Amino acid sequence: MDLVIRGAAVIDGTGAPAYRADVALADGRIAGIRRAPGPHRLGGRRVLDADGLALSPGFIDMHAHSDLALLRDPAHEAKVAQGVTLEVLGQDGLSYAPVDARTLAELNTAIGGWNGDAGDVGVDWRTVGGYLDRLDRQGIAVNAAYLVPQGTVRMLAVGWEDRPATAAELDRMRRLVADGLAEGAVGMSSGLTYTPGAYADDAELTELCRVVARYGGYYCPHHRSYGAGALRAYEEVIALCRAAGCALHLAHAVMNFGVNEGRAPELLALLDAALADGVDITLDTYPYTPGCTTLVALLPGWAGEGGPEAVLARLRDDATAGRIRHALEVTGADGCHGVPVDWDTIEISGVADPALAPYVGRTVARCARERGEEPWATVRRLLVEDRLGPTILHHVGNEENVRAIMRHRVHTGGSDGILHGAKPHPRAFGTFPHYLGRYVRELGVLPLEECVAHLTSRPAARLRLPDRGLVREGHVADLVLFDPATVAAGATFEAPRRLPTGIPYVLIAGRFVMEDGRRTDVLAGRTIRRTPAG
Repeated sequence: MDLVIRGAAVIDGTGAPAYRADVALADGRIAGIRRAPGPHRLGGRRVLDADGLALSPGFIDMHAHSDLALLRDPAHEAKVAQGVTLEVLGQDGLSYAPVDARTLAELNTAIGGWNGDAGDVGVDWRTVGGYLDRLDRQGIAVNAAYLVPQGTVRMLAVGWEDRPATAAELDRMRRLVADGLAEGAVGMSSGLTYTPGAYADDAELTELCRVVARYGGYYCPHHRSYGAGALRAYEEVIALCRAAGCALHLAHAVMNFGVNEGRAPELLALLDAALADGVDITLDTYPYTPGCTTLVALLPGWAGEGGPEAVLARLRDDATAGRIRHALEVTGADGCHGVPVDWDTIEISGVADPALAPYVGRTVARCARERGEEPWATVRRLLVEDRLGPTILHHVGNEENVRAIMRHRVHTGGSDGILHGAKPHPRAFGTFPHYLGRYVRELGVLPLEECVAHLTSRPAARLRLPDRGLVREGHVADLVLFDPATVAAGATFEAPRRLPTGIPYVLIAGRFVMEDGRRTDVLAGRTIRRTPAG
């Protein structure tokens, strides 16, 4: 054996009670498990005494925004230190494959706040397969799977026009989605409050989901509302996946804003009814109440037509900017989920231009007061001067809803972690230890073994990975050793990049990527690709 992990409390990912055992690894896989105590102990070239530690499968981040970070920052300590061994990229309908020169430039402006400047990594691909090849060629810290981004696909085929696709355009979108799936993508994502993906109607989305279903993938929508129209938006995506015969994974499945306080049971009843009727549904959440996105995402959908430069032109025009303000502050823009914006809840978390750094860490309302102006004037200036670059924390969540949804039997964990920006959301650095420390040990919302199942075997099952997500002989040795008594997120809203505690060892394919609480120089990750056989 290459390594024997001796005397750990094995939490195997099934939800069953922990048991004490020796676990042996060879050639990157789990080669033997022997319960302890016993008359015979497993031996190997190296023995790691794991007394007092829990051994679980590696955590799977079902909603990650590390699309460029994996290339820009090979250590990727933000995720590795949490015990994450696999991330799912290409989220919210906007990512960097497939692209051409035009769409790459547009994406660089539209989601630069999520990922930084794509020029930093040297984009040398155009297809999904090319992007996945680049990850493998360069070497990555964790395993990575990819979703074909529907908004990017629409950008290629239709542009930024708010209209139904023509028959020819729909055919091209079908081909682009099919190509991405054939090249290894595990499904398709949408961002239905983000332009241009938001311009797709249900008929168009259903047709694309039929393609996804043929390849055995799943549809992962950021749906049309998490606020005033949240339940209708959930009903919409369930109905279109039912019509398409496509598996559904609900991205960051939350019920936000005051209009939804205490209404999580209504969402869960909707899910239970669909599940009972045979619809294949899973979901992910992060264990925090604030959200995080770009400031421009709050604008009404019509303001995004024509692309980023058209948005900037509308913001510079006084009359059009007045219409945008009215939609935001009075009627409730679709970008702000149908709820009139409260500028006290919008905190600037990052900017592209260093000269605008004094805005970071302050709410829009506070910045406006300090400048002696209306909040909209501050927002308009920031968007124009920073070329749509600002990211925000959106303090609109409800703790009761967060706890209720994470208990559901189809729940999985997803950080939705944006790593770019001066003051990112702490979920990027803390989601998985926060589940284990705060919601398991401190609050008792979930038993430890059940929570581990949410973070390991359930997402592995959604991804249809036959040899991951469990501590089982023959499975890939993607493993985490943590201390249940001390594991905790170090990241806070005040210090969002602080690393967690209580996770001393992380292995990917049997190789230490965290050892004795420190990041090694090992890049053991690889892309996880859907094949014709699944």
